[in-house]
Amino acid sequence: MIGEGEPLQHSDGRSKLDEAKEAVQAAAETVKATTQTVADAIDAGRKPGAPLDRLARWTREAPLPAIAVAFLIGVVIGRPRR
Repeated sequence: MIGEGEPLQHSDGRSKLDEAKEAVQAAAETVKATTQTVADAIDAGRKPGAPLDRLARWTREAPLPAIAVAFLIGVVIGRPRR
């Protein structure tokens, strides 16, 4: 079992629960920082002329027949060969 044979409280007065809370807070801060970094990268990519902006524009402007041809080419290339 968890903590079997170990004291629930250290000699300095901190309990295992306090340690667990600190670990969860540290993990939450790391996730928050990572999420902000990813969001900043996406925002930077969406600025006019950036790769995500160009991709979004090309997707909106692509005519339906071009998309159909690209799909068919993908199907032919992606089929398993016998």
